[in-house]
Amino acid sequence: MTAFLGIETSLTGRRWIGPDPDTARLAEALGQRADLPPPLAHVLARRGVTPEEAQGFLSPALRDLMPDPRGLRDMDAAAARVIAALDRGERIAIFADYDVDGGASAALLIDWLRSMGRPATLYIPDRIDEGYGPNEPAMAALARDHDLIVCVDCGTLSHGPIAAAEGADVIVLDHHLAGADLPDCVAVVNPNRQDEDGSLGHLCAAGVVFLLLVELNRRLREAGRKTPDLIAMLDLVALATVADVAPLTGLNRAFVRQGLKVMARRARPGLVALGDVARLDRPPTSYHLGYVLGPRVNAGGRIGAADLGARLLATTDPAEAAQLAKRLDDLNTDRREIEGRVRDAALAQAEARGTEAALVWAAEEGWHPGVVGIVASRLKEATNRPAVVIGFEGDAGKGSGRSVSGVDLGAAIQRLAAEGLIEKGGGHKMAAGLSLTRAQLEPAMERLAELMAKQGAGERGPGDLRLDGLLLPAACTVDLIERLDEAGPFGASAPAPRFALPSLRIRHTRPVGQGHLKLTLSDGAMSLDAIWFDATAKGVEAALHAHSGRPLHVAGRIEVNHWNGRQTVQLRLDDAAWAD
Repeated sequence: MTAFLGIETSLTGRRWIGPDPDTARLAEALGQRADLPPPLAHVLARRGVTPEEAQGFLSPALRDLMPDPRGLRDMDAAAARVIAALDRGERIAIFADYDVDGGASAALLIDWLRSMGRPATLYIPDRIDEGYGPNEPAMAALARDHDLIVCVDCGTLSHGPIAAAEGADVIVLDHHLAGADLPDCVAVVNPNRQDEDGSLGHLCAAGVVFLLLVELNRRLREAGRKTPDLIAMLDLVALATVADVAPLTGLNRAFVRQGLKVMARRARPGLVALGDVARLDRPPTSYHLGYVLGPRVNAGGRIGAADLGARLLATTDPAEAAQLAKRLDDLNTDRREIEGRVRDAALAQAEARGTEAALVWAAEEGWHPGVVGIVASRLKEATNRPAVVIGFEGDAGKGSGRSVSGVDLGAAIQRLAAEGLIEKGGGHKMAAGLSLTRAQLEPAMERLAELMAKQGAGERGPGDLRLDGLLLPAACTVDLIERLDEAGPFGASAPAPRFALPSLRIRHTRPVGQGHLKLTLSDGAMSLDAIWFDATAKGVEAALHAHSGRPLHVAGRIEVNHWNGRQTVQLRLDDAAWAD
């Protein structure tokens, strides 16, 4: 395919790829038959949406996309056991992971049970002292005081800890990859069990929990009983879906679209308080869930008290919510500082080792286990390779990995565990965790690199930049942005629309923040504000400062910039290339 605008190597070293002929033809048909503006038609065409499907895609109805929860294995058993616990007034405990998905999943159950008049005990393990997932001492202790334990966003591989819960029944609601054998418990509801068809494998744990709540409500309504409003709980599902980087397609997309509408009502005290401390002055978007709210909810589990995020999401007390949100905001500031130090050291180590292999990795004594996952994401983004970052404390190492599209890291990590090359590990396609010793480090990384290479990871360059077409500055209006947003929300597997603006001149540049660059661009008839985040780190700031009036092709996403009550259009730059 011919490079778009002839750009074979941009300022960031990428080749630009525009719509292929088939996509261009479909976009033309969409524009004509569905009466859509050309930029929106190109976005839908890239998703493979036909003219007949356009209206349904732009206005997805959750009821049309909702599956029958009973299609998941063990759902009947899980629902029956929860209703039995309600009817018998049993003591219920919720054991959750310490990330956003785990916290939101726990809050969903707490919210639902509270509406039914039943309290629940929340237990979230300490990341450092207990590690991920159920452990035997915690499960045994919970079993002594509870009749039913529900594990959310964890538990699928926890055979020993679940067996230790003597005297209590256990239900697992999870989405992580399962092994051939499942724990001996009442139910393991997990769309990524090996005996599932995988059609719901894209759900995060909160999505699985929501399906259980749908089934519980159905059974209760059939019995003539009053049920909680589940639509009001979709704000939690939306937050978890985006923060867990689940693909925003199909049911997940509908969850997030509806969840954002619920969030805009500002009815959940925890999310209201969190938005306030983050100075969020408008209804949130998927970007805010992933980069503003999500990291703050995560901060407690990363470097503070593990249960802070779940408590914030579950509370009904505005005063408690404000207090918890402030603590999480402070912890998030600390987390950024710790992350920055680890990121710089990890990137230097990875570059010294070489970033052209199929796997990029770094390991060091004292790296905080709460930030290794974020740093792995940064390495992945910088190299377009699967990345693993490991922090050691003495001989024990805890690490986290992030993958690129088309490369299943979770299955590879699970294979390392099965081969005895690491102590334990697991996850899903795009993210995984592992524990290992120093002696296991080099052999395990060598074997993981081999498994990544077999999936094609080593063949990737900096990554082609895929564009939805051309725009001129005059077309960049608030109205167009609002129309493009109809194709959202945007995130994993649903990238935000990205366009090229050709042959612009740089009128002004100004450094802002930590390594960012503000620009004013013009085609001679109209000017457009732009910002390039991390321009210094990406090695483009100096070149743009020294532009000498040369024309520039730019590529990025148009967005509405809110400032002092005004709305203006801004271009968020992803790349640029000299036009002459």
